[in-house]
Amino acid sequence: MPVYSYKATDSSGKIFDGSLEAEEEKGVVSELHRMGLIPIRITRQKGNAKSLNADVSSLFGSIFKRVSSKDVMIFTQDLATLLEAGLPVDRALSILINSAEKEQVREVVGDILRTVQGGGYLSDGLSRHPSLFSILYVNTVRAGEAGGVLETVLVRLGEFLESSQDLMDYLKSALVYPLFLVFVGGVSIIVLLTFVIPKFAIIFSDMGQALPLSTRFLLGLSDLLRRYWWLILVGMGGGYYLIRRYVRSPAGRLRFDEEKLRLPVTRDLVKKVEVARFARTLGTLTKSGVPILQALRMVKDIMSNQVIARSMDMVYNRVKEGERLSKPLSDSGIFPSLAIQMITVGEETGRLDAMLLKVAENYDKAVKNMVKRLISFLEPAMILVMGLVVGFIVISMLMAIFSVNDMPF
Repeated sequence: MPVYSYKATDSSGKIFDGSLEAEEEKGVVSELHRMGLIPIRITRQKGNAKSLNADVSSLFGSIFKRVSSKDVMIFTQDLATLLEAGLPVDRALSILINSAEKEQVREVVGDILRTVQGGGYLSDGLSRHPSLFSILYVNTVRAGEAGGVLETVLVRLGEFLESSQDLMDYLKSALVYPLFLVFVGGVSIIVLLTFVIPKFAIIFSDMGQALPLSTRFLLGLSDLLRRYWWLILVGMGGGYYLIRRYVRSPAGRLRFDEEKLRLPVTRDLVKKVEVARFARTLGTLTKSGVPILQALRMVKDIMSNQVIARSMDMVYNRVKEGERLSKPLSDSGIFPSLAIQMITVGEETGRLDAMLLKVAENYDKAVKNMVKRLISFLEPAMILVMGLVVGFIVISMLMAIFSVNDMPF
């Protein structure tokens, strides 16, 4: 029988942690209610790599004491659970202060609580921390407060953040092995060039021009690395700084995003990621009661690709003039025909928000499949490249050794 970990509170605000066996999550909720507890968070225990990664992530998060996007997601979901249980906002925030594991999270929630206790809205407290709660987040909560459906809006925000977090976690985990290959291969090549080849250089020191061209090239490269490694590191660091500074400038960011949409390898992936982000965000906002024009303005701010973000101005202006959303999206050339057709069906049936979320779900799966195929191609390609480089080094050394027979004595 599955084991679930839970965090719950009683009527006095005391926090309880533990685990229960149940067939499904509903059984844990029922048992906690029978015990007189209000469930805050319930998670199924898993003894697999995913839970190990989560534990490692939690460990590093606690070491660096940094409030992460995952902390914001947990805060949103826990607050939504407490508000759905009928607790007032200030009481719910007080409970979350006691249950928070990081001191920084407790400080942020405490500041929000003071704003609420001082007569302000929850959205006012959230807006005091723009590095954690985006404009989209704050405006969505404000719309929920105005419509009297704050707990419902927070539930949808929690689902939105969880979907976004799952996609980012998948992309990061998929890149771990390729990056590991690059690191190990790079270290191996550096060791060969700086420690192994110099040993052969002593042997070949009297051979002069009798050495093959490839061997002379490797010996020169090895000598360059050993003599000027510090200058190479400074040059690489300076180049990285200049490139990063250029990419962070408006013109550089736009040029970089344009190139990503031109490259065959990244073009489809970038488009699918942006379509998923656009559909999920707009669907969440409209479902939470945010007007479509205001929602489109907020969506533009969360698009990571500036070329696509600028196309949102055209979409906004045409929707403002009375056109349906699907038409300007189709004319933008960014959205695939399948997504356009699904959005059109949503407009015709009056279920645009639900259809947008369905589009996001479909393209999340498409992104994962594309990343999986890309990684399955990259892994053997990187192994092949590393093998060719190491093979070139070995063959060059062997050719030099074999050339000893051609030396005049």
